[in-house]
Amino acid sequence: MAAQVAPAERGATRIADRVVAKIAAYAAREALDVVPADGAPPHATVTVHHDTARVHVSVELEYPLDIGAQCAAVRRQVAERVRTLAGMEVPEVAVEVERLHSAHTRGTDRGRIR
Repeated sequence: MAAQVAPAERGATRIADRVVAKIAAYAAREALDVVPADGAPPHATVTVHHDTARVHVSVELEYPLDIGAQCAAVRRQVAERVRTLAGMEVPEVAVEVERLHSAHTRGTDRGRIR
């Protein structure tokens, strides 16, 4: 019969930064409920140090809406999913709104709203 190895001596599992970034991007998409029809899906970058992940998420949002509430929902969902799925603490989730999409300008050649 093989000898039992103590948990501390078994090694460690390291989750790649790009995997944590994919989890964060997917969580942001979950929080937004809907990605604008002509918008890009959320994109995330992360910095991992030991068991802590700092996350930066870029999103495009429909307008009009409560931008602050949407960003707060993204922060909560990203932190919760990374904590649950990767086992990492998430002290910081920065949300960048890259573009706002308006139903009033969809299909026109006006471009971006400034």
